[in-house]
Amino acid sequence: MSAERVADLRVDYGREPLDEAAMLADPFGQFRVWFDEAMASGIREPNAMVLGTAEAGGRVSCRTVLLKGFDDRGFVFYTNHGSRKGRQLAENPRAALLFPWVDLERQVEIEGAVERVSAEESEEYFRSRPRGSRLGAWVSEQSAEIQSREVLLRRLAELEAEFGEGEIPKPDFWGGYRVVPDSMEFWQGGHDRLHDRFLYRREGDGWRRVRLSP
Repeated sequence: MSAERVADLRVDYGREPLDEAAMLADPFGQFRVWFDEAMASGIREPNAMVLGTAEAGGRVSCRTVLLKGFDDRGFVFYTNHGSRKGRQLAENPRAALLFPWVDLERQVEIEGAVERVSAEESEEYFRSRPRGSRLGAWVSEQSAEIQSREVLLRRLAELEAEFGEGEIPKPDFWGGYRVVPDSMEFWQGGHDRLHDRFLYRREGDGWRRVRLSP
């Protein structure tokens, strides 16, 4: 039995080829340039990124999360430590990220080791969240099976009564992770599928950039 064929939409890409000389030597600086352009473009949630993790045995899973900060140390997101991704990162502290800026004909792929951010950094970000989001972090035993949505709503009502108008502390089971890159690839669509791909690999204290075939 043959697989169902997906229609070829024959999409071509309209950007001019990337000039390697214009690419920054520092991949974090290059990411900042592209991220700022994505933010200014008006596309929805330019900080949305696909996060891939794997169990110790190799079983892989992915999901979309939101980038909440980055600098030359890495890329930060927050989640429940007991979630599926949290458990996988405890077993296998490596991850891959993908920023799929389809409307801009660009994507960025990042791979690297993962570490937890400091308790102070997690506390600071948690306090900056809307009150409802802070309650939501307490309500959800992320990735656990539940009988119905009503389970969540009952738990939310209980917590609203418990905390009242007082401060909502950060749960111990919730916090941030930082993906520390050892490779970053910048992809831009090209005419006739002759895409531009530049891969930065960490070498010692610096980075080596190479062009990849599409």
